[in-house]
Amino acid sequence: MYLVGDIGGTKTNIAILDFTNGNFKTVFEKSFLSKDYDSLRTIVKKVYEEDIRGKFTITKACFGVAGPVKNGKCDATNLPWLVDAKKIAEVLTLENNVVFLLNDLEAAAYGIDCLTEKDIFVLNEGEEQKGGTRCLISAGTGLGESIIVHDGKNYRPIPSEGGHSDFAPRNKIEMDLLEDLMAKYGRISYERVLSGPGLANAYEFFKKTSYQDISAWLSERIKEEDPSAVISEVAMSRKDEACEKALDLFVSVYGAEAGNLALKSLSTGGVYIGGGIAPKILDKIKEGSFMQSFTNKGRLAIMISHMPVKVILNSKHPLLGCGNYLNIHCGKEAVTA
Repeated sequence: MYLVGDIGGTKTNIAILDFTNGNFKTVFEKSFLSKDYDSLRTIVKKVYEEDIRGKFTITKACFGVAGPVKNGKCDATNLPWLVDAKKIAEVLTLENNVVFLLNDLEAAAYGIDCLTEKDIFVLNEGEEQKGGTRCLISAGTGLGESIIVHDGKNYRPIPSEGGHSDFAPRNKIEMDLLEDLMAKYGRISYERVLSGPGLANAYEFFKKTSYQDISAWLSERIKEEDPSAVISEVAMSRKDEACEKALDLFVSVYGAEAGNLALKSLSTGGVYIGGGIAPKILDKIKEGSFMQSFTNKGRLAIMISHMPVKVILNSKHPLLGCGNYLNIHCGKEAVTA
């Protein structure tokens, strides 16, 4: 059995997967608030001592972490953690060479072929090319991007930190937003706009520049709850104009950057929209501004309009991706769509 994990800035999800009859079965799963722990090793130790030892036999482990991985270590981008495969192997009493760390988007990309029809919403049918390059863009706590190439047998993602590339405004409002964010942060990446905190940044911009009179109930909710969740919920219910403007901008920029990634990777095999935000605002994405921005690519507009675009609805696919990576790495049968 495989121990797998998806380590995010907000939550760390741990699961045990059993691979039978060409599919993964989740036999154990638990979530932890990342901020409540000092390291992934501490979480794994807790799971091992309380839930695994004497109940499950773990043969290999793989964890997707938000951040670049080098020599089995990852300095997590949105957490004060240094994740070390060797330290985790010691906790699990496994050899170090059977514990693997992946970039979180790399893990998520390996999970695409584990998805079923109900796990995906097709935003643009397009014309999928068999074996064509894919790409994945995921907005959540941060912004992740990955290019996924076919090696003749399996799809293999290329680790990337593309979400930290320079934000490129396309109109006067986005230029003003950039200027506002630069005054606060200095250099601005796409992640400063396309993420949970990014949505909150857009809301603060509109509140400050156009909608100073904010309802007391909204201010209180934003103060007490997750700001991005409140902003998107209120925007979807059309209860506050600043929230609506922020979400409109977010979706438009999301589509534009997804299109940029699709152009850079020539993703004739499909463009996948992952992360925790897209499923929650799917109705807004379906309204049209996402695809309008996606296809607004000048002379290449027709070409990019033929690319399939799919929203991933299953939040657990990075865990399945870790399992699929282990199968491929260990020479077992990979899961294929």
